[in-house]
Amino acid sequence: MGISIWQIVLVLVIIVILFGAGKIPRVMGDIAKGIKSFKAGMREEEQEEINNEGETIEGEKVKSSKRKTNNSKKK
Repeated sequence: MGISIWQIVLVLVIIVILFGAGKIPRVMGDIAKGIKSFKAGMREEEQEEINNEGETIEGEKVKSSKRKTNNSKKK
């Protein structure tokens, strides 16, 4: 019940008929560019999350040090 070699050949023949032999490399190149830009976008998003976490941690340190100074002034 699996995919046989003839089914794969038939699909490839239909793709060649629809797109033509000259357009297939361009289509595959466009797909590769899309994948590369997607990966770059994912890396940028991860980098932004890391930067935001670093800012939050530094912000908490600043807030906690301000609290200590405020508490010491009250006493």
